Amino acid sequence: MANHDIHLSVRTGTVHAIVGENGAGKSTLMKILYGMQKPDEGTISVQGEPVAFGSPGDAIAQGIGMVHQHFMLADNLTVLENTVLGSEKLHGIGSGARDRINEISQSYGLGIRPDVLVEDLGVADRQRVEILKVLYRGARTLILDEPTAVLVPQEVDALFANLRELKAEGLTVIFISHKLGEVLSVADEITVIRRGTTVASVQPSEVTTRQLAELMVGSELPSPETRESTVTTRPMLRVEDLTLTDDAAHGHRKLLDGIGFTIHEGEVLGLAGVEGNGQTELIDALIGTRPLDGGLIELGGQDITRWATRRRREGGVGYIPEDRHRHGLLLEAPLWENRILGHVSEAPNSRGVWLDLKAARADTERIVREYDVRTPGIEVTAASLSGGNQQKLIVGREMSHHPRLLIAAHPTRGVDVGAQAQIWDQIRDARREGLAVLLISADLDELIGLSDTLRVIYRGRLVADADPATITPEELGSAMTGAASGHLEASDRDAAEGPRDAGGEER
Repeated sequence: MANHDIHLSVRTGTVHAIVGENGAGKSTLMKILYGMQKPDEGTISVQGEPVAFGSPGDAIAQGIGMVHQHFMLADNLTVLENTVLGSEKLHGIGSGARDRINEISQSYGLGIRPDVLVEDLGVADRQRVEILKVLYRGARTLILDEPTAVLVPQEVDALFANLRELKAEGLTVIFISHKLGEVLSVADEITVIRRGTTVASVQPSEVTTRQLAELMVGSELPSPETRESTVTTRPMLRVEDLTLTDDAAHGHRKLLDGIGFTIHEGEVLGLAGVEGNGQTELIDALIGTRPLDGGLIELGGQDITRWATRRRREGGVGYIPEDRHRHGLLLEAPLWENRILGHVSEAPNSRGVWLDLKAARADTERIVREYDVRTPGIEVTAASLSGGNQQKLIVGREMSHHPRLLIAAHPTRGVDVGAQAQIWDQIRDARREGLAVLLISADLDELIGLSDTLRVIYRGRLVADADPATITPEELGSAMTGAASGHLEASDRDAAEGPRDAGGEER
């Protein structure tokens, strides 16, 4: 049962936060409030009037809009085209729509220009476009699902400023997040859901993050802090002068520009950067799904630059992808089939040339138990799990094969504080056994706390190094946007060459 006896009362003109562990029922509740799913029992009232939603269109008609965690934008269309798509009758598709978009953008401090291509926008601006879309449709209540998951601290501050503008204009925001510090700073009231039931409604001034975590999961708020060193002198991953150029349509822009670093056994190298600065391309190059223009990749002293992805995986490369839906799961396949993905030729999934389905099912049961994947069974589809439980299944799958190198992109994105602690412990334990980790995360506390070494990537280049023991999230966030910091050192290459623009030219 996803929801049972849920009670929620949201006051007009407030920011109301919903918190709960993975599988607590938050997503189901939001689907009901947005008309994506019908409740079996209970009532919904808007402004005191009972309503029944058969579709999102019904919810929109009642002034409710939703910004999903995974953005729903067409990259090859402009802001204006994305905004009017499906709502062409409101203000047309020309000057009327443009004027309305400019009016909304100015009124709420969004700073979005209607004729910019979405593919040229950063993640924070894309989120503002999603907010713009629901406001354009007349929403007076906005549901924001994990809105800060991919933002650096400065972008979070800007988002919260936007939310204050919305609230000042009398709009209502329902804010779903696992980042409890942010919840306490932005919410006027907080509702806690545990195992499908409302367990508390509290004022932010009445609770601390630890108390809120205890209400959610019955345990204290974990910390990613890791300070004992397990770094050895034995290199596990060495990359040298990795170069990748975009196609001619983008002016031969360099996506990776001379990337080079080494990760030793027992070391976590944290890579900090605003999304869209080359992290995805670097991951693709390391996992073997995108050919490079030049450079060298060595794993354990062996040149794997031209190895296929399967051979790299069999050679000991674990992979937690940044987009679990596109690159980590087959959503319509059962859990035991998803457990096999990427490891078809390895035990316990196979014996010789044959798949061992009985053993694969048994090992899926073990992963479900050990990683606390909330599911009624291993035959259900991956799509039926909450996002956090999908993530726990992926982490369990990858760690079960005892990789030598783990490429971990946002390993705790969308998981609750209890699951975060479990994933952090798994990485720490494997690190003590000699695992080398490339960690990419938008959670700067996680990045600083888990890493032995920090590098900053900006426009496809490694531009600075940082000491995790002294850097603050604010300083690291500034460096990610191209600003200098007193606790960062420019790389030798960056110091020798001037900064470059997006086309790779000196400026």
